[in-house]
Amino acid sequence: MSKLKPITPKKKPPAKRPSTPPGEVRIIGGQWKRTKLSVAHFPGLRPTPDRVRETVFNWLGQDMSDKHCVDAFAGTGVLGFEAASRGAAHVLMVEQQAQVLSQLLSTVTKLQANMVKVERGDGVSAMKMLAAKSIDVVFLDPPFDAIGVADAALAAARRVVKDGGYIYYESPKALTEDAAQELGLQLHRHGKAGMVHYHLLQCLAAHSKQNDPSQTP
Repeated sequence: MSKLKPITPKKKPPAKRPSTPPGEVRIIGGQWKRTKLSVAHFPGLRPTPDRVRETVFNWLGQDMSDKHCVDAFAGTGVLGFEAASRGAAHVLMVEQQAQVLSQLLSTVTKLQANMVKVERGDGVSAMKMLAAKSIDVVFLDPPFDAIGVADAALAAARRVVKDGGYIYYESPKALTEDAAQELGLQLHRHGKAGMVHYHLLQCLAAHSKQNDPSQTP
């Protein structure tokens, strides 16, 4: 009499990261705390996680009152809306994709966020149109697969941010202190969530004087 072989359950394949974002994200602080925002389903769109946003705004200080901010690659817009929720005087959001842009405009209407301006376009080009040293905080979450965009975005942000102001920057690789200093930036804080490195960079006054030809000894 033959023995029955035990049935070995098949192993499930590892879960793949979804190519589309969750249907909504929530604001975690300020006047719109716990408000849920709809997210356009667009490949590659990746909202900054709650835990990371909480950390970043702890670094910046919870109160963003009277700050002028730019969310240069807005996507879901959650970073810019977090800043506005915490009292920012003005937030410029820049986004290229029409579908994503439409969702941002709907969210502005829903929140009656009069301090938020949404523009369609390229984040780097938009920052080049702003006056030098006119912005307190720039949020940079450029496409990871776009060659050269990150460097151009950091340089453009460095020009528009006030001395002592901040650049929040997400990337697949950690930015070293030496690389930051070459741009006239100080690596103020750094963290990692999954495969994403996030940095808070502070603009140094000395860099602007060294590179501004109008400044004489």
